[in-house]
This record gives sequence, C-alpha cells and structure tokens, in this order.
Amino acid sequence: MDTLKAIEIRGLTKRYGSVVALDRIRLEVYRGELFGLIGPDGAGKTTLFRLLTTLIDPDEGQASVNGMDTATEYRNIRKTIGYMPGRFSLYPDLTVDENLAFFAALFETNLHDSRDLIDPIYRQIKPFRTRRAGKLSGGMKQKLALCCALIHRPTVLFLDEPTTGVDAVSRSEFWDMLAELKAKEISILVSTPYMDEANRCDRIALINEGRILGIDTPQGIVTDFDTPLYALNGSDMFGLLKAARRYTGIRKCYPFGQTHHLVTDADFDAARFTESLTAEGFSSIELYPVEAGIEDVFIQRMENGPEQSHIG
Repeated sequence: MDTLKAIEIRGLTKRYGSVVALDRIRLEVYRGELFGLIGPDGAGKTTLFRLLTTLIDPDEGQASVNGMDTATEYRNIRKTIGYMPGRFSLYPDLTVDENLAFFAALFETNLHDSRDLIDPIYRQIKPFRTRRAGKLSGGMKQKLALCCALIHRPTVLFLDEPTTGVDAVSRSEFWDMLAELKAKEISILVSTPYMDEANRCDRIALINEGRILGIDTPQGIVTDFDTPLYALNGSDMFGLLKAARRYTGIRKCYPFGQTHHLVTDADFDAARFTESLTAEGFSSIELYPVEAGIEDVFIQRMENGPEQSHIG
C-alpha cells in the first residue's frame, strides 16, 4: 500500500451499452491534496465518482481509496469517505438539524464528535436550523450537504460539482471552506465544469468524453500552451467570428467571454489581419495578444486528443 496516495486509479473503464463513459482512466490523488476534475457535462465525472465511492463496479481496471480496493473492500471504504453527489440528496422534509442527526446516527456517531470539523460550516446555517432542507437556498443546501458528508470525519472527500447552480458569492465561500478542510489533512477530489475554479486546486485533470486529456498543476497545464493567442473584439462579433475563421494563419477562432480568442500560426501578422478586417467594413476592431487560460488549453486538447496531451 502506498501511504502517500489517497486515491489510485489504474485503467478504469465503464460502458453503458455502446457508450464508453470512462475509457482507461489513470490518475492518482495524494493525501492532503485538493484535486480538481475539470470537464463539461457528460465528460464522465459522475461515473468516476460513483465508481470510487463503490456505488457501481467498473468493467475493466482497478481503483483504491485509502489503500483499499474498491471491488473487495467497499464496506471499509464507505466508513472512511464522505460523498456529496451533484444532485441535492438530503431529506427535504427534515430540518437542518434533523438531517444532521440522521446522518450522524447512520454512521453511528454524534454531532459532538465532529463538532470541530463542521462548526465553521454549521455556524453559517445555524440561523436556519429549524427550517426544512427543501426550503433552503442553493448556497445553504450546499453547506448542509457538506456538513452531512463530514459528520463521520472522513479522510477522503468526494464532491461532484458542488457549486453548480449557486451564486458567485456562495461558490467562493465554498472553495474557502475546502481550503480549510485541506489544511486539516482531508484529501479532496472535486469535480466542476467551471474553468475558473480549477485555479483553487493543487492539481487538476482535464476530462472529456471519458478520457483524461492531461494532468498537472493549474499553472503547469497553462504553461504547456505554446501557440500564439490573441483576443479579438469589434462592433460585429458574429461577423468577426466568420471572417477570422476564413483567414489564413488563424488555426482556430472561438467565442471567449466578451471577445473571440484566435489561435494562430507563429508568423501570423496581426497588423495585416486588422487591415483586412477594416477593408471588409468592420469597425471598432481591437486585436491584442493574451495569455492562455485553462479553458483555452482544454479546447486545444479536445482537438489533439490524449496522445498529444502530455498526460502526467
């Protein structure tokens, strides 16, 4: 058993009929690490979480959590992990305190034993302790679900898209709470479709269509993008998109926030391209080099595939 690894995955594959949900996944999460699984809906994130939390079995490959095999030691694994699924799974007709008491009884513990762990989170929902869970806001539901996942003091925490559907302030608060849990040496595997949240992780894995496109630190992932990148803005954004996609020397153009991002050849002439757009009648053109973000890397690797993605 490698005591440095909280999670170890070797060649996990899961199929649903002809659909390959996970295709030979390989990755490791170290103890005390906050590891992010980054990818869009349908990428395979939830299937991987269900495999690691022993809710379903793989078709191929192996995985271990806390050094225990998910296929043969699932009962022991369930005692040491916390799981917060993407869909709110608490009892909506029970109050906040009733849900906490129920999960404490389920794990044969009590609130006092885990008070130091959940108190920083519970204090934020305490004013609503007698409110039914189904009547809470999205951010409060999120905090209650996290408290319930921590009630038995797990050493590994699985969080499947925990910030989906909540406001920006609640998202930021939630990631602050994860940083505090990491400081208490809890290993965390969290999935998200939000690229900006990836920067809050120690390391990340990019996943799409059941395949890992790369594993590295957020900065390491971005550093690997070695192609010139420009941002383009103007008065007719849809027209600019079509024009850029026709222009020789531009490999790819895609909407990115309020601009378009252009991936270009090394000898791309920005001034000539701007002149060309002006000649076509476009106005208020702004074209300037930018640094790539994780979303840019993700788009590039979706096209290149895992074999060209320097998987770590």
